Amino acid sequence: MPALSSTMTEGKIVEWLKQPGDKVGRGESVLVVESDKADMDVESFQDGYLAAVLMPSGSTAPVGETIGLIVETEAEIADAQAKATSAAPAASAPAPAAVQAPAPTPAPTQAPAAPAPVAASAAPVANGRVVASPRAKKLASQMGVDLSTVRGSGPHGRIQAEDVEQAGGQPISVPRVAEGTEAAVAASAAPSAAAPSAPAGNSFGRPGDTVAFNTLQGAVNRNMEASLAVPCFRVGYTITTDKLDAFSKLVKPKGVTMTALLAKAVAVTLARHPQVNAATTAAGMTYPTEVNVAIAVAMEDGGLITPVLRNADRTDLYEMSRQWKDLVKRSRSKQLQPEEYSTGTFTLSNLGMFGVDRFDAILPPGTGAILAVAASRPTVVAGKDGSIAVKRQMQVNLTADHRVIYGADGAAFLKDLAELIEHRPESLAL
Repeated sequence: MPALSSTMTEGKIVEWLKQPGDKVGRGESVLVVESDKADMDVESFQDGYLAAVLMPSGSTAPVGETIGLIVETEAEIADAQAKATSAAPAASAPAPAAVQAPAPTPAPTQAPAAPAPVAASAAPVANGRVVASPRAKKLASQMGVDLSTVRGSGPHGRIQAEDVEQAGGQPISVPRVAEGTEAAVAASAAPSAAAPSAPAGNSFGRPGDTVAFNTLQGAVNRNMEASLAVPCFRVGYTITTDKLDAFSKLVKPKGVTMTALLAKAVAVTLARHPQVNAATTAAGMTYPTEVNVAIAVAMEDGGLITPVLRNADRTDLYEMSRQWKDLVKRSRSKQLQPEEYSTGTFTLSNLGMFGVDRFDAILPPGTGAILAVAASRPTVVAGKDGSIAVKRQMQVNLTADHRVIYGADGAAFLKDLAELIEHRPESLAL
C-alpha cells in the first residue's frame, strides 16, 4: 500500500480496523494512526486481503516502517504470513503490498479544496466492532453510553468524543484553555463522578507518577530542541489597546474574537514587512507567496498544535473568525489535515487570557518569527506633554531568526503593528 501523506516522523498505531485474513477494498480504512498532530485513517489503495499485522495496536513506528502486509488473493495469505517472520522474503515470490507508517511530504503551497462534509451516520462497524476513537471509547465507558447507538461525525462515520458527549446528554467539554483562544468558558455542569479530576495544572498525571510523553508531546519536544540551533534575538514593544478593546466589543456579537483581531492585525502588518514573513532554508532566505498565521493552541491531552489561518491578510475578518472557530473545534478531536497545521509562515502565541504580564516564545522550526502576546492591563501612562492618564496596555515580544530577520526589521514590524492597533483597529474589518 502506498504511504499516506503526512508531515510526521513517526506514528502510533491506535487501532487496526481489519484483522489478518479480512478482505479489504480500495479506499477502505485498514487502521488508525496517531501522528504528532492528528488521528488519521490509513486506507488501502488496492483490493485484497490483510495477510499480516507486523506491529500491533499501541506500537510506534517510524516513517516508512512496514507495519502490515496486504496480498491480492486468499491463497497468498499463508505464504505472506510465513514470510512476515523471515528477515528477507524470497525474491521469486510475488511480494505482498506493505502497509507503511505515513510518510512526510512537503507542505502544499495552496490549500486543496475542502472535502464535502460527511453527514453523521449510524455507528460504523468493522469485524463486529464499533469504530470509535480511543478517547470516545473511554468516555463512553465512563458515561455508560452504548457506542452502537451513537452516530459518528468523524471520517467514515468514526465516533468522536464529542459524539459520545452529545449522545449522553452532556455538554460538549471545553478543552484546557488554549493559547490563542478566548478565555475558557466556565463549565456549566459538575464533573462526572466517574472521572475524578486531576490536580490543578496537571492534566496528565498525579504526584508521584512518571508519565511517558505522548506522540504529540514528543513531536513538540523534538521541534523545541531543533530550535536551539537557530540564532534568535528577541525584541519587545508596549502597545496601547484602548481602541482595539472598544472595537472588539463592537464586533464580538458578530462572532469575532480577540484572537481573530490579533491575527488579522499581524497578517496585515506582515504584508507590509515581507522580511518578517520570510524563513531560512538550505538555499537561503525564502519569501512565501502567502501570509499564513499559525496560532498556538494547547491540547487537552498535552502538547500544542498550531492551526493555520491561510491568507490571513486577504481574508475577511468575519470569515476568518468562522474559520478559526472550526479549526479549534477540529484540533480538539485531532481531525486537522496536515496543511491546516503545517503551512504557517508566522506564529502567534497568546497567553493574555491567563493574565500573563510578558513572556518569550520559542521559535518553531521552519519559520522566521513568532510573536508572544501578553495580557492587556490598565496602566498609568505619562503623556508627551507631561499629563498622566490610565490606559490599557499589553506587552508583545517578537522572537526572530537572526539569519533572515535583523533587529531593525523586527522593530519596524512592531512599530507598524502598534500604530495599526492603537489608531486604526476598525480598518481590520474593511
